[in-house]
Amino acid sequence: MKRKRLCYSMLILLVSAMQTLQAQQAPVTPQYREKARAKVPAKKFHLYLLAGQSNMAGRGIPEAQDTIGDPRILALNRDGEWEIAKDPVHFDKSAAGVGPGLSFAREMIKHDPNIVIGLVPCAAGGSGMENWLQDKFWEQTRSFPWNNAILRTRLAMKDGVLKGILWHQGEADTAPDKAAAYSSNLVQLVSKFRQAFQIQDLPFVAGELPDFNKGAATLNPTLYDAASSLQFFAVVRANGFTALPDGVHINAASQREFGRRYAAAMLPLVKR
Repeated sequence: MKRKRLCYSMLILLVSAMQTLQAQQAPVTPQYREKARAKVPAKKFHLYLLAGQSNMAGRGIPEAQDTIGDPRILALNRDGEWEIAKDPVHFDKSAAGVGPGLSFAREMIKHDPNIVIGLVPCAAGGSGMENWLQDKFWEQTRSFPWNNAILRTRLAMKDGVLKGILWHQGEADTAPDKAAAYSSNLVQLVSKFRQAFQIQDLPFVAGELPDFNKGAATLNPTLYDAASSLQFFAVVRANGFTALPDGVHINAASQREFGRRYAAAMLPLVKR
């Protein structure tokens, strides 16, 4: 009888522990999305294009802090309308979660009390360089990532000023042949973006692959090769980050740090 009671008690504890773990891992989503407008002149509404693949879109599990909005940080939603930015900012896939965009914006507004940040989320999970450089259709997101980014950013530019591009992509390009061409392709892509928006000194900040990614050692050096050929360009380190259980995506805490690193790299470029 005592043994049965002991087993029952252990079962209760196990179920309770599992429920606690599930609660900790369950994503917190905003209760509502609030449409808004930037209450500043257009020249003070600073726009940043978020481009690349899933680690820019974000797959980190949102927590309460990621769903707290700020009227000085807006995001262009799926329908091309401005709303108070809350994670997930992206909507490329149902798995969209915490990326670097929101923490980037939070850091940027600390340095100028007179601006509003407008995030233009355009990353497409799983997309390769060819989808961006050659404007190829991407089946996973049912979109043309390049064309989508250009159209959405031009729409945003009716209200504000494009100040820079945040780029994180490369997991899809770590194969030897693709990695070998990545530096030259990235240089072409940066030039293509600047031509499309007619801003030849448009700041462009690229993030490394996190060091837990097996392809990081191959692909990350190509970012610095590209940097040697580009002006108004910076690379952000992705060392010390923690992966989600899939071993591919960056967790929420590390994504927040990534966003702060993007801001630190972007600030000298926009203040020059």
